[in-house]
Order: sequence, then structure tokens, then C-alpha cells
Amino acid sequence: MATTDEAATKDDEGKNGSAPTDTSAADPGPVDDLVSTSHALTVGRRKLKYTATTGRIVLRKEVLTDGTFDGHKPKAEVFVTAYTLEGADPTKRPVTFAFNGGPGSSSVWLHLGLLGPRRVMSGDAGDLAPPPYGLTDNRETLLADSDLVFIDPVSTGYSRTVTGEKPGDYHGFTDDIESVGEVIRLWTSRNGRWMSPKFLAGESYGTTRAAGLAAHLQHRFGMYLNGVIMISSVLEFATLDFTTGNDLPYVLFLPSYAAIAHHHGLHGDRSLHAVLDEAEEFASRDYPWALAQGNRLTAEQRAEIVARAAALTGLSEDYVDRADLRIEHVRFFTELLRDRRQVVGRLDGRFTGWDPDAVREKFAGDPSMAAIMGPYTAALNHYVRDELEYTNDMPYEILSTNVNEAWSFKEFENKHVTVADRLADAMRANPHLKVHVACGYTDGATPYFGAEHSIAHLAIPEELRGNVETAYYEAGHMMYVHEPSRLRQSKDLADFVRRASNR
Repeated sequence: MATTDEAATKDDEGKNGSAPTDTSAADPGPVDDLVSTSHALTVGRRKLKYTATTGRIVLRKEVLTDGTFDGHKPKAEVFVTAYTLEGADPTKRPVTFAFNGGPGSSSVWLHLGLLGPRRVMSGDAGDLAPPPYGLTDNRETLLADSDLVFIDPVSTGYSRTVTGEKPGDYHGFTDDIESVGEVIRLWTSRNGRWMSPKFLAGESYGTTRAAGLAAHLQHRFGMYLNGVIMISSVLEFATLDFTTGNDLPYVLFLPSYAAIAHHHGLHGDRSLHAVLDEAEEFASRDYPWALAQGNRLTAEQRAEIVARAAALTGLSEDYVDRADLRIEHVRFFTELLRDRRQVVGRLDGRFTGWDPDAVREKFAGDPSMAAIMGPYTAALNHYVRDELEYTNDMPYEILSTNVNEAWSFKEFENKHVTVADRLADAMRANPHLKVHVACGYTDGATPYFGAEHSIAHLAIPEELRGNVETAYYEAGHMMYVHEPSRLRQSKDLADFVRRASNR
């Protein structure tokens, strides 16, 4: 479905949407370079005929010079891939706007891992697929229940600022929300979808963005949503920041440590849920109490806490004691299987790797990230050119460390980053807004107990508590790389969209 900015047909523009050459006309500046293609996919007994529209949308900003309107100046070109079902009633057909996190990540993970009509064959922990990998139909795609729009924030994917503009202007909390919000507004308006049920789907920092967007879209544009999908959620960075004086993450990560230890056979024949029940009880009561006591703990009390923490996490009592009861997450990933000369993954503790320095304090790299980067990168670069017929010579930025390292949270100077208040504000203003929170037990980046903590502290009235649902999977940050989790999660999300759309 092309936008109204497409002044020329695909044949006139060429395969990559480049503008026709006309030296007699003034340079109009950057224009949308969207390309549309038609596809079909069989889901169950149903044949889905859909249009894929991919390319870059130009973002413009009103400019005032000395108080005088000076036009809408192009600022950035944002890459999107939209899938719309052919023949559907736009007033009844839901649309889901999806993005990943980082900050600095493209939307490739949700696009080709879980939600889109095609998915990458990457393999899983202990059974990785070899290059050059492959793509297959995603017969569990959310497209069966919702149109999909994948958004790559500025400096990710093919999204860039225009000539003369500073990328850094978009590498911060508020600017990111405003720019992604503008993409959503433009797409909704140009495609006649203001009366459609609307959803946001974010993963990792994308959940931070989604919570902020839910409030921003309401306050700035009057756009009220039906639902927010948060996968591997982080609403409060205090739950993640292992900083001096903040004991919260040590507590909230402990159940995830226990789940990872269980996966690697360090809890014998105990069931995962028996281990997690014990870990959660310990992390809810005795453990935070002990950390708060400091040197007021007696020798007997300290020994008991050390023993219980060690037994749950799979670490030695000596290690826990020397760490002063506080187990930092990357240290844990490095230490847990040290006797096997292995490290475990941060994004997914089911993955293991070999570190050349078996005595280092923190691993040299995350084996779970290393396992998925190659398949997703190859799949995207093939798919966008060969199947979606969009070409661009720039590198597709899967995950930009430059963006991540330069990200600005200036709005939160001298305090922890939080968007829990914004999500609560959006829910209070729109009591029909539903929230789905998806958690992976072996996620060592955004622990599931941390998500529970934030949700439990949302400032919403009791009657809205039922608007939030939580789903759990026996995998990590991208839980959908685990096939049983992918199948169940796909069903969970489809059910959520149907219910929240009032269908």
C-alpha cells in the first residue's frame, strides 16, 4: 500500500524507488522511496493475500525563522516494512507497529523471528543452523490477525538523517519517541487507519519506547491504542543497573540465575518451577532483607544466606561470600560453568560459548548474540532485495553500538530512567488499553522478576490490574528462537490482539 507521497509509479521510479531524472525541475529534496509487492501465504485453511510495502518515509519538521513559518523541512528518512491484508475492512482490521530496542537495534528480530510472514531458520542452543541459513514461511505470523508495520529508528536499518542533519539529534529518549511517533502518525493518516484497532509491539528497549509512545501518542495526537505488547520488558532501569547503593537488580536477577543453572543441570532432577518457586520466595523476602542489613548480619545469618544463594544460582558458597552476597550478571555468566571452560549467554542463558581466557572476571562476548547475529543479518539482506524488491547500497544496520554508546537520557539526569509512570498515565486515561508482557525465564538481560516488579508497582487503580497479562517461556530474551516457545508465543499474541481488538 503506497503512501500519498509516491508521486510516480514503480515503473517510472525504477526498482529501488529512485526519482526519475528531470534536470529542468528544481531539486524537491528527499522523497519517499516505497516499493510495493504482492504475496500470498497459507495459514491453516486460510489463504492470506497481502501487500508488502517497504522503503523510507521522509520525516519533516515545521521550521520557524524569527517567528515566521519557514516550511516543513526534511530531517530524516525512516525505513519501514508494512504488511497489509488485501480486501480487509480498515475499520475492523487491527494494525500493529513493531520495533526492537538496543537502543540502536533495527526491527529485524521481531520482523523475521516472530511476527512477520517470513522467518529465518537460525537453529537453537546446541543445534545452530550453518550458513548460509534460510528463510521459510511463518505460518504462525501475526499477519493472520493484524496488519504489521516494522519501524527502524534513525541510524538503524536503512534509516538515516538527511544531508546536513545530525544523527545524534535522534539518539536520545524523547527525540526517539517523537520521531517513531511521527512515523506512526504519518502511516496511520496516509493509509486511512485512524479507525483501526491499533497496537504497539516492542522488545527490550523497545518496551521502554512503547510505554513512552503509548502516552505520547495520546497526549500529542489524541491517538488511543487498544494494546501494548512488551517482549522482554524493561520499564524501570533501576531494575537493571548494577550500581553502588542499588541492591534491586541483585535481587531481581536471582530467579533468572536459578533458571539458567537449572537448564545446565545444576539442580539435579528438580523441576524448573519448583526451583523458581524457591528462588522467587527467597528473592521476595530473606535475600533483600539480608542485603539491607549490611554488616549487621550475624555470622550465622550471613552463612545461611550465602548457602541459599549459592544453592539456587549454582555458584560456590565461596564465590557468593567473596562477592559480598551480590552477584553481578555478566560475572555470573562468566562464572557459572567455569569448571567446564564455558560461559553462558546474556540474552539467553541456554547458549554456551568458549572463552580464550578462563580466569577473566567478565566474558569477552555473549555467545547467544553471536549465535543469532549471522542468520538474521543474512536473511534480512536477502529478503529485502530478492523478495520485497527494495535495493539500497547502504549497509543495513542490524545493531549499532555507536548509537547505543551515545544514547542520551538527559531527561533523567540524577535519577533512574523509568517509563512506568507514562504507561500508567496512558492506562488511566484510556481504561480500555490492554498490556501483554512476555518474559523468558533464561533472559539474563531483562529478568522476568524485574518485569513483575515493575508491573506490580504501576500506579493504576485496582480495576485496571486485570488489563495487564503476563506470559512466560522457557527461553531467553528472544524466546522465539526456541521453537516450542515461538509456537506458543505466536498463539498468545494472536489471542491477545483478538481480545484487545474487541473482536
